[in-house]
Amino acid sequence: MTEAVFRETAADPRTQSVPLAHLSLELGHLYMEDFEAGPERLREHFAEVRIWADAARASAARLIGGRRPRISTCFLIDDYFTRFSTPAELIPLILAEAERAGLVIDYLARESGCAVADRIELAESVMHRLVESPPPGSYGSRPPVGQTGWLANGQRTAPTRSALAEIVTWQPPQETAARNHSIFMDVELWSETDRGRLWSCPFLAAVWQLARLGLLRHLGEPVLVAQSWSDPDYPSDWDRLPPLLKLSDSPAPFNAYRTCTLMPNRFLAVEDAVRLILDQVDVDSVALSQIAERSAREGIAVPEAVARRAVYVFYEDPTNSQTGQGDSA
Repeated sequence: MTEAVFRETAADPRTQSVPLAHLSLELGHLYMEDFEAGPERLREHFAEVRIWADAARASAARLIGGRRPRISTCFLIDDYFTRFSTPAELIPLILAEAERAGLVIDYLARESGCAVADRIELAESVMHRLVESPPPGSYGSRPPVGQTGWLANGQRTAPTRSALAEIVTWQPPQETAARNHSIFMDVELWSETDRGRLWSCPFLAAVWQLARLGLLRHLGEPVLVAQSWSDPDYPSDWDRLPPLLKLSDSPAPFNAYRTCTLMPNRFLAVEDAVRLILDQVDVDSVALSQIAERSAREGIAVPEAVARRAVYVFYEDPTNSQTGQGDSA
């Protein structure tokens, strides 16, 4: 006789897997001042990006043994910190300039969707998954990141007083995993405003990377899922546009084993901060296992550390170089 076993559904939470490309290639992460500069600025951007996009595709093919890689492209628009123009005006301009350079954008995302997407507080949920790396010798005197809104990669500068006198001595900051010498970073994740919490650019960019890597879930369900737009015209209000828009007919999946982001070198400090954040996120273990199992079946090596799955190409900003303000890449 078979004995029936009854279990609550909640006792077996299921984490839904997502389709995966080999590479998510970001063709732009621009802000409203870039669009204000006009079509010429976008033209310069895509002309430069095309060079590095071809190299990224060749690299992806090499990493999977010369096979034809599954590569999806994406473009991120800042509608979180500032609002400029409308989707009806900007999206056709972006697509036209990308096509002029021989590029196809498969997915277009709104940066505000990295904060809240489909009523899901993505940034808030990632914040609750932060696990600070305590520096050696620390005794819990530093308030947690959930209170301060600051995340560091080691021990902050702290003045100390001698036991016999009121003499304050300076102590240098120390990186937790320093090699010979420290490179200390302290990143602001949000600020409080009259209208509530304002997430920082590095923190939203970290959420964006986790989304592209297929590592975000809400109650086991994927988040930031691409939606199509059937209307021939785009809306006049950014809030009427889905957080992630599918633009091409049959693209490779939005999520991928690895990401490659092509951007001007003025974003270098921001992306350094993104990697610091990624190193201290307790990512959904089931989502990680699903990707590990699938990559093993495909014979594809995926770095264990999440931050190492995100690579970048920083190029000299054409606008700054023309005015003599650019730094070398």
